[in-house]
Amino acid sequence: MRVYFSPCGIGLGHVGRCIPIARRLMEKKAKVLFSTYREGLSYVERERIPFVESPSIGFQVKPDGTIDFKQTTINPGPFLASFTLMEQINAELRFIESFNPHVVVSDSRASPLFAAKMLGIPRICILNQFQVIVPRKKRFLKLARLADFIALALIGKMWTMGNHILIPDFPEPYTISSGNLHIPKSYRKLVKLIGPIIPKRPEELPTKMELRRKLGLPLDKPVIFAPLSGPVRERAFLTGILRKIFLKFPSDYEVVMSLGYPNTDNKPINHGNFTTYKWIPNRFEYLKACDLLISRAGHGTITQCMYYGKPMILIPTPSHTEQINNAKKTMDLGVARIIQQEKLTKAKLLKNVKLMLQSKVQERITQIQEEVLKYDGLKRAVETIIKVAENQN
Repeated sequence: MRVYFSPCGIGLGHVGRCIPIARRLMEKKAKVLFSTYREGLSYVERERIPFVESPSIGFQVKPDGTIDFKQTTINPGPFLASFTLMEQINAELRFIESFNPHVVVSDSRASPLFAAKMLGIPRICILNQFQVIVPRKKRFLKLARLADFIALALIGKMWTMGNHILIPDFPEPYTISSGNLHIPKSYRKLVKLIGPIIPKRPEELPTKMELRRKLGLPLDKPVIFAPLSGPVRERAFLTGILRKIFLKFPSDYEVVMSLGYPNTDNKPINHGNFTTYKWIPNRFEYLKACDLLISRAGHGTITQCMYYGKPMILIPTPSHTEQINNAKKTMDLGVARIIQQEKLTKAKLLKNVKLMLQSKVQERITQIQEEVLKYDGLKRAVETIIKVAENQN
């Protein structure tokens, strides 16, 4: 069995949830090939999984990490954006024909679905954002509404080129990406919520205290884990702010921050009670060992925290509607606090840390954890891929 994966390469989340699926399939003697770009390419390369590099695509970003909607619409502009899409489709046609897979698995990318359909190969689409929602600013309100309408009509058609659409999220009332899943009735029969794709479940790891001893973390004070991910330019500004804050954080807390650079060393840089890593390969050990997580509001990070029963402080990328919606949902569930990037200070962060470490918050997240652990998105994704590849549908 040959499986072709084509995850979005912006940030690490899309590639990060395809890799465990690929690993599980490789254990079953399947051959896999990844097609991706940008940050995703570095991640696949580090994992030593066969890959090809596809043409890159992305958003325009301001120096503070904010998505620049105006510049994104101007540059590359409709013509060049269309050209890039055609370039991607052409590359995918070459890669897919050469690999000759039994099934193509696309994570939030349209071009592999186009190419696979043209070649008559079965397709599976993984995504947690059915519709791209334009930021609601007064200057762009009419344009945003028009863009939303067009996106739902056109992008919806693209996603449904897959024989199956797998949403790696929990069923309601715990669906984190519900704000981004306005799916028309005509498409819903193709869609399945399978649960998040988590490579390492908490029960597969040693206890919290055993992990703290292994990792050299203190046993007698709260540990804060800050894994920063996402596109490099989006996280760079936040990294600078948090580093300055954590360097002055009270010694009552132990802080571990990962900068999210896969193809670098994992040597720690220690500053008293604050430790920085360029990359942490054993992310889930730190997640289980910590008491609180501080990060962007990426879908993968949030669902991992819910699996591991960890409260969160989320700092969404400005103007990033998916992250803003994700953060609002977790706050409504009572397991997270939101701090806007422009209002992030040491005093505000410390206040929210104290609030999120209260026992009633931990009781709430533990209650939710018991429910969400019932879902195994990794198992269901692997089963679906095998069925499609074997033409069982």
